[in-house]
Amino acid sequence: MAHVLKRISFRNGNLTLAGVLRLPEGFDEAGPHAAIVLATPGSSVKEQIGAIYADRLTARGFVTLTFDPSYQGESEGHPRDLEDPAARVEDIRCAVDFLMTLPYVDENRVGLLGICAGGGYAVNAALTEHRFKAVGTVVASNIGRAFRRMQPMADVLKTLDAVGQQRTIEARGGAQRRDPWIPDTLEEAQAAGVADPDVLDAIRFYRTPPWRHANSTNRVYFRSFGALLGFDAFHLVPELLTQPLHVIVGGRIGITGSYEDGQTLFDLARTQKEFFVVEGAGHYDLYSKAEHVDQAIARLAPFYAAHLGGNRG
Repeated sequence: MAHVLKRISFRNGNLTLAGVLRLPEGFDEAGPHAAIVLATPGSSVKEQIGAIYADRLTARGFVTLTFDPSYQGESEGHPRDLEDPAARVEDIRCAVDFLMTLPYVDENRVGLLGICAGGGYAVNAALTEHRFKAVGTVVASNIGRAFRRMQPMADVLKTLDAVGQQRTIEARGGAQRRDPWIPDTLEEAQAAGVADPDVLDAIRFYRTPPWRHANSTNRVYFRSFGALLGFDAFHLVPELLTQPLHVIVGGRIGITGSYEDGQTLFDLARTQKEFFVVEGAGHYDLYSKAEHVDQAIARLAPFYAAHLGGNRG
């Protein structure tokens, strides 16, 4: 594609976050341009799903910003591999802060796209960050609800107890704990008897070429689960979400719960809204498979154009 990629950085408090700004073909620094921030899944880095969607949206004329979350990828932060919803949401706010410093970005024409867990984080950020004028989601996951529904409540409570015990270990100088998000290889999954199509699709995307990336560690700092299990991305949607919303889900329902979360989000929203099902697509098909991703972009690009306007630069 003919657009330009620029490596950039911006701050979230004391941390420097690494990002990539994509400038469309024929970009004019005089602007003003419409821009879209992308929020990506848990464990994902900017070179993966975010790059796939950003490339397509930039080809449609939008400035796009992808970035590694705090504590992950090329961004700063310790402990490494922390997945903290509060930090993830603040990253998104800081991303729009950065865009506001660019003279060629129109401050009144900034949109937000969230994918998987990034969809939940995006919606949660948009509740109080009204500089975003339009919000799109693809296979959005309310990650706290997702983890709570994947196991009996008794096991959720056991996990919270284990988090407390691990915090005590670390407070006393003990070793940190990191767990895999998914099996590291298809062979490992097979040996463990994993047969669920969504899990296998996740392994194929994250752990095999072409989308496996060295900066995506497939590890989550165990203490993250204390914050994740208490998080609800959508709880104030009826009251605070005012922006136009476009929810895109895959028609093949699986264990991720993203179809159900997308439907819940759509039902809760009281703003102008659209809902689209990519028939035959599973959750991870909407990460990279062109026949499915292109359907999502065919809905998202005119949605953003309608609410942000085409570039005038």
